[in-house]
Amino acid sequence: MKINIMTLFPEMFEPIRSSMIGRAADNGIIELNIVNIRDYTEDKHCRVDDTPFGGGAGMLMQVQPIISCYRQNEFAGRTIYMSPRGRKLSQETAEELAGEGELTILCGHYEGVDERALTELSAEEISIGDYVLTGGELPAMVLVDAVARFIPGVLASDESVLEESIYSGLLEYPQYTRPRTMEEGEVPEVLLSGDHKKIDLWRFEQAMRLTKERRPDMWQEFVEKFRTDEKAYSKKERLLIESVIRD
Repeated sequence: MKINIMTLFPEMFEPIRSSMIGRAADNGIIELNIVNIRDYTEDKHCRVDDTPFGGGAGMLMQVQPIISCYRQNEFAGRTIYMSPRGRKLSQETAEELAGEGELTILCGHYEGVDERALTELSAEEISIGDYVLTGGELPAMVLVDAVARFIPGVLASDESVLEESIYSGLLEYPQYTRPRTMEEGEVPEVLLSGDHKKIDLWRFEQAMRLTKERRPDMWQEFVEKFRTDEKAYSKKERLLIESVIRD
């Protein structure tokens, strides 16, 4: 998969070249193409921003450098603009985007981007949350990380993605490692039983209870999906879901 990132601050993306994404790039699984928009401005002073028409605080990124950057690099595929007014990033969205052969991400800065640039690029807007940051670089890194995990070969074990799909729509269950016993508590016995079916049910129940307690909105969505497709779950899972719903 080729991921193009259009930004005014390419140096911010150095950390993303480390860890699993860096290894995936080294192995040819992902191609990261980070491009400086400022290199494409036609302004003699290398400006890429100006004041907004109608007044208002701050500066807007101009159309010309963005469009020139996109066209001269012959970017293709879907274009994503990281913006707090976009649809919220989810696991489903990340998995969907991972199926693309090429993805272009536009990072805004200052007070945003001239709307005509977004229209010309047919940019889809995606948000990582209901808050405002100083630029789109950090959200872009979040998106790249979330998408990359669904690309075969990126993770050391594809079982991680499979497991996450099983618990899709729920918060992660509690996890434990050695030592078994500490002053701070003991590891739940079921995790030491070696019975993987019991362990899976325990994890499923814990994930549901945490979601119900901490994210009622996610829990409601999960219950609604369950009601429309109960056959997607085993009998034991259905009984467990009904039990958590009643509690």
